[in-house]
This record gives sequence, structure tokens and C-alpha cells, in this order.
Amino acid sequence: MAELGAHLTAASAGDDRPSIFEAVAQDSLMAAVKPALQHLVKVLAESNPGRYGFLWRWFDEIYVLLDLLLQQHYLARCSASFSENFYSLKRIPTGDCGQQPLATAGLPKRQHWKSLLLLVLVPYLKGKLEKLVSSLREEDEYSIHPPSSSWKRFYKAFLAAYPFVNMTWEGWFLIQQLCYILGKAQHHSPLLRLAGVRLVRLTAEDIQALEKKSAGATSSQTHSIKAQVQSAVRKALGGIAFSLSTGLSVSVFFLQFLDWWYSSENQETIKSLTALPTPPPPMHLDHGAGSVLLPKLKTLCPLCRKIRVNATALSTSGFVFCYRCVYNYVKTHQRCPITGYATELQHLVKLYSPES
Repeated sequence: MAELGAHLTAASAGDDRPSIFEAVAQDSLMAAVKPALQHLVKVLAESNPGRYGFLWRWFDEIYVLLDLLLQQHYLARCSASFSENFYSLKRIPTGDCGQQPLATAGLPKRQHWKSLLLLVLVPYLKGKLEKLVSSLREEDEYSIHPPSSSWKRFYKAFLAAYPFVNMTWEGWFLIQQLCYILGKAQHHSPLLRLAGVRLVRLTAEDIQALEKKSAGATSSQTHSIKAQVQSAVRKALGGIAFSLSTGLSVSVFFLQFLDWWYSSENQETIKSLTALPTPPPPMHLDHGAGSVLLPKLKTLCPLCRKIRVNATALSTSGFVFCYRCVYNYVKTHQRCPITGYATELQHLVKLYSPES
């Protein structure tokens, strides 16, 4: 039985297809990069909200632009995404069953742009949809909208349908992977099928061509001034993408370690290793243009300047507000209104008095 399983999950000697383990590993590589970078940006935003706060607020948009630049660089140079090239894979058109083109030849324009959009746009939209669903569930739990509003009925139906849509999406990927394992499909992912490409291993000729291309890029500086001026923007963007890809290649194992370190299964271990005493409240606050001054009466909400209703504290700073006031503020600005620390909705903590 074990021999049968090994036969199904491993590629044959004459087959250019990657094994299912290689295919899934390259998929999980980019999925591990974003959470690690997001945690790094969060630490920077909390250490200096004024300078790095915008990185946290616009992280998804900044990341998708960097990802677009990175994937475009690798698709044009290696006919593969960053993670696929890391595992020595390349993309070729689905109908190409004869002599395979070299990795340096690039994909046809149609397959190239389809691959680029599916690599960058689909994860971005999926992440935005998940954040929207999480926000709507929190609003539904605390009844932010009036019960009789048409908006509440709409997102009630949306929240009810989303689990089934998500299950269909994940089931589509699972069925595709099972067909790939059994040899009934050329693609392990539906996104590859939609792009009209399939994954194959790099050959010795591909590796030699890539080495010659990189060597030729370093000697291209001897071209005429006119050619250099015409390709200045392209070289600048390629240089940024190359620097980004080199840094990711060097730090990929470190990023995977961070993904494991901050996974939910290891939170108890992390808390025991990084447990620190509760810090004192800030003695001095830099009140910028967007900060809120503290009221003299401690029972007032710093946002609405009225007696607090449904007192809620922010775990990032410790200050207490009305629930509705701080919920709307954090949802809009993703920071504490007093200190400017990067804050999310899950950092809201409801406070209950003994009388309640």
C-alpha cells in the first residue's frame, strides 16, 4: 500500500511533471511570505506610528504592487513565478507537447498576462473578501447596524452563503490535486488551467540559458547611450525586482520559520517564552494633527466627550472608549486614537463592571 502511495505522489523518471509535493510546496511558499512581511510591518508601525503607520494601513496595496513587480520580473525572465523558479520549475503552454521552449524564451503574451493576473489579483481579492467577511461577522455579533435595515438583511444572506462558496472553491482545488496525483490532469491547480499553462521541471539547457542571460545582462552596459536611455525605466524596475527577489531567496527559510513561529499551534509556547510584565501607561504623548486629547474627567470617552457607553479598552494601548466610537475609529484608521499604535478590531476588549 505504501509503495502504491509513493508511486502516485512521485513523478516517473521520464516524466517532466513535478511531483505533487513540489507543486504544493511552491504554492505554500508565497503564502508564507505575506504573513511574515505583515508581522514585520506591524512591528515597525507599533514602534513608530508616525513614520511607518501608513505601511500598516496600506499593507495589502503595497504588497500587491511589490508582488506584481516580482512576478512580472520572473515570468519575463524565467517563464515562472518566483516560487516556481525557486523549486526549479517553469511554465509552458498547455498544448505544447513537442519540443519544449527554453525558460528564457518567455510565455506567449496571452498566457503571460493571464498568469500574471491570476498570480497577483486572485490572492489579493481573496484576502480582501476574507477581511470583509470577518468585519461583517463582528458587526453582526455586536449589532452595529439596526436590526431592521436592508443592509443587515443583505450581509446576513452574504454571511450565510460565504461558507458554501468558500467550500466550493477549496473543493475545486482539492479535486484538481487528486486528478493530478492520479495522472488524470496536467495541472495541480485550477489557476494554471485558467492561465492555459502547465508546470514542468527545468532542464539542463534551461539552466545554461538562464546563466547566459544573467551574464549577458551584466555586460549589456556596453551598449550605446541611446539604447540605455530607451531602456532606463525597464532596467530600473528590473533592478528593483531583482533586488527584491534576491532578498526573498536568501530569507525564504527565515520567512517560513516566522510563519511557523507565529502559527496558532505555537502561541502557548510563544507566550511562555516572551512573557513580559505589563508596561506602565505612557507618561508623554505626542499629540499630532490626527491624535485625540484625553478628557480631564476619566469617565468620559476621549472620542465623543460623553459618558462612556459599553466601555471598551484597546489591548494595544490600554485606553478606554465607548464601544461604538472606538469600533468605528479603528475600522477606519487601523490605529489607537490616543497613541497612534497600529490596532485592529480584534484588539477591542469589552469591559464589564460588577454592577452589570
